[in-house]
Amino acid sequence: MEKRRIITKKILLIFTCLLFAQSSFAVDIRELNLEFFDRFNDENLNCYIQQALDNNHDLKKAEHIVEQYRQQVKYSLGKELPSFSVSANYLGIKVPQLDNFQLKDNAFILPFMASYEADFLLKNRDRTRALKKSYEAVQFNEKAVYIALITDVATVYTNILQYNDLIENQTNTLKNQEEILLRSKKKFERGVINSTALNNAKKNVETSKSSLEKLIKEREIAMMQLAVLTGNSSLNISEMKFGDLDNFEYSGKIPDEISSDVIFSRPDVKASEANLEKAKIDVRVAKKEFFPTFNIVGVWAFNTIAPGTFFSWESSLAAILAGASQDIFKGGMKVANLKIKKAKYGELFEEYNQTNLEAVKEVNTTLCIIKHDRRIEENTKSELNCEALNFQNIQKEFNRGIISEPEYILEENNFINTQTKYAQAKTQRIVNYFTLYKAVGGKL
Repeated sequence: MEKRRIITKKILLIFTCLLFAQSSFAVDIRELNLEFFDRFNDENLNCYIQQALDNNHDLKKAEHIVEQYRQQVKYSLGKELPSFSVSANYLGIKVPQLDNFQLKDNAFILPFMASYEADFLLKNRDRTRALKKSYEAVQFNEKAVYIALITDVATVYTNILQYNDLIENQTNTLKNQEEILLRSKKKFERGVINSTALNNAKKNVETSKSSLEKLIKEREIAMMQLAVLTGNSSLNISEMKFGDLDNFEYSGKIPDEISSDVIFSRPDVKASEANLEKAKIDVRVAKKEFFPTFNIVGVWAFNTIAPGTFFSWESSLAAILAGASQDIFKGGMKVANLKIKKAKYGELFEEYNQTNLEAVKEVNTTLCIIKHDRRIEENTKSELNCEALNFQNIQKEFNRGIISEPEYILEENNFINTQTKYAQAKTQRIVNYFTLYKAVGGKL
């Protein structure tokens, strides 16, 4: 009795595991390497990334897609198991009268039926394995969606920091241009300059205004994009908080080369590999379609039409049927199906190879861009340092009365333009870091 109870518990445990297996279909956050973004020491960036992970609708959509494939696996697994059914039927018949044997005109029949396709060739098992591979592929696709979203959030956030810096520089440039225009008007009234010089000063002011408006427009668009990525309304962009580009810097070390194991562990590569394995299983299933299917059917029916109590052996009918069945005149269809599956396997094989090549190219291209953009930023920073020294000298000359205020303003504008170039170079380098994070599947 105790042994039977233990066996029963084991059976219940197995079915419970099958029922709840793979119940969590969300990506493990630890696989996303969010520590990479902690190294920028910007709480606002981390806050927006967390909001995106919690609220983004594309992520929720990807999770529901994964859940669909998970349930398909469970559905296919259920088709591998025997089916058992019962039905209640009323029977009204007219039967001939026999000497010593009489059947009732009204009867109630309760048949219990069991059927099972004996999977000697493991065809049904392979179908479930194929669906499991599809499930693996969509899980990798889901992870790719997560990584792409995080990269987009970080990139847009960094661009907003850049726009804040550029807008400040352009505002100072506009003030200087307006000051030059004011002085040009006074010179024109005194006959010192002609109308052409005055018009050029006006044109420079309008050009600066247009440049400032473009930057403000681009910043608002980026802020609305960030709001959508984080699952918030674009009407609330005025409540957003941001850091400072000058203090926004990566405190870690970006590697100069990436291991091939990391490259081939990218979600798109793993998804392509899973799809290829599924196609291989589909070919195997198509070959097994040429063989017969083996079916076992059992019936045990209780009725009130015969003498005896309802659940007695005398009132029951039992039968079992086992045999093999083979389709006739469907050889052409099966051959065509096999060729389709083989062609699909060939297609996915080439896609897998191309995905590997693209992965290697993307990582190497990003590393190349980072290397050269670092040098560009270093050169721009050296240029900025030189321009800062020149501007300090100009300030001394202006304080001593050696140069005029318009000359001083022009030199200040040159210094501001160099600051703008450096802000753009720094932003491009940092955005390249995010691109590399995406290229290596978060394993940076």
